[in-house]
Amino acid sequence: MKAASNIIQSPICNVTCFEQEKVARIKAELAKDEGALPQLAELYKLLGNATRLKILLALAQGELCVCDVAHVLGLTVAATSHQLKLLRDQRWLAMRNDGKMVYYRLNSPGLLEALRGDLCLLEERIA
Repeated sequence: MKAASNIIQSPICNVTCFEQEKVARIKAELAKDEGALPQLAELYKLLGNATRLKILLALAQGELCVCDVAHVLGLTVAATSHQLKLLRDQRWLAMRNDGKMVYYRLNSPGLLEALRGDLCLLEERIA
């Protein structure tokens, strides 16, 4: 039989600020990145879509035309073009025209490395 506990656990501290120096140091460090945080949030918002992630991973295999990306994803060309435009507007993709064909490729090897690292992290959490 489990003994009843009289201790009330709260998810917040009842002390105003315990480690003032540590808090000040961390606030100063966060302030250095404050200008970039809105852009980082936009990046995560953009990447918070499975279709766009699939596009990036597909283009990691090499340059593809819009219709080939659409077939890979099982989407219409119009829906695919919309997603590609969102990624291109953020300069994550480069585009080139070849007659009536439009080809896309990744424009940031660092983004691909980050995505692959995130996939490894996710696989570790699932395992």
